[in-house]
Amino acid sequence: MSLLEVRNVSRRFGTLAAVDGVSMGLEAGELRAVSGPNGAGKTTFFNMVSGFFSPSSGTILFVGHDITRLSVAQRVKMGIARTFQITEVFPELTLRENLQIAAEIAAGLRLRPWIGRSAGERLRARAVELLERGGLNALADRVVGELAHGDQRATEIMMALALEPRLLLLDEPSQGLAPIIVRDVFEIIAATRKEGLSVLLVEQNVRVAVQIADRAYVLDDGRIVYSGSAAELAADEERVRALAGASAGSWEKSR
Repeated sequence: MSLLEVRNVSRRFGTLAAVDGVSMGLEAGELRAVSGPNGAGKTTFFNMVSGFFSPSSGTILFVGHDITRLSVAQRVKMGIARTFQITEVFPELTLRENLQIAAEIAAGLRLRPWIGRSAGERLRARAVELLERGGLNALADRVVGELAHGDQRATEIMMALALEPRLLLLDEPSQGLAPIIVRDVFEIIAATRKEGLSVLLVEQNVRVAVQIADRAYVLDDGRIVYSGSAAELAADEERVRALAGASAGSWEKSR
C-alpha cells in the first residue's frame, strides 16, 4: 500500500481545467518531485493534496484512508505537513520561538493558557533539536523577520518538521532564493529523506529537484506529460531546457 495515492484527480474553475485527470503515488521513505512550467497546475495540484482545495473529481488516499474531503487540520493530525511558496513564519518572533510554537502545536498544547515545567522543558529541547537539525543554531535568538529569505525558508521547513509528519509537502522551496542559498535549503530537504521521511516536492527549478528526487513528474496544461526516473529526466538536457522558464503548453511543443 502506497503512503499517498492520487487517483484521477481533476480541479476545474468554471470551464478551466487547472488539473486534469492526474494520478500518482508515493511510497514511504520516497522523495518525489512534481515540476512543470508556469501555469501548468502544480500549485492547484499541491493545494488539493494538502486540503486547501477539494478536487472536482477523483480520490486522494493517505495510508489507505480516503482524505479527499478532509480539512487541512485533519490532514495535519494524520501526519501531513506543508510549506508555502510565500514563506509562512512569525516574523516578529525569534527563530527559537517559531520552532517552539510549532512544537507546541505538535504536542497539542498551543491553546493552553499555561504549560507545566516538564512540558516546557520538552518543548525547549525539541526546539534545540530542530535548530541543530537545520543548522540554525547561530540564528536561534534572531528575530525571523530580520533574517535573509533563505534562512526564513529553512525556518519554515523546520517548523513543518516540528509537526512530526509522515509526509512533508514542499511548495516551490527555491522560489526567490539565490543559487547558493537554494543549495543549502535543498541539503536540508535531502537530509530529511535520509532520515526516512517521505517528501512530495513541487518545484519549478527542475535542475535542482531531480538531483534529490527518486521519481519525477512533469505537469503541463494540468496533465502529466512525464512520469519516470528523476535520474533519467536529469540526463535529458533537452527536456530540462524545455522546462526552464517555459510557459504552460510549451513542453510538448519543445519535444
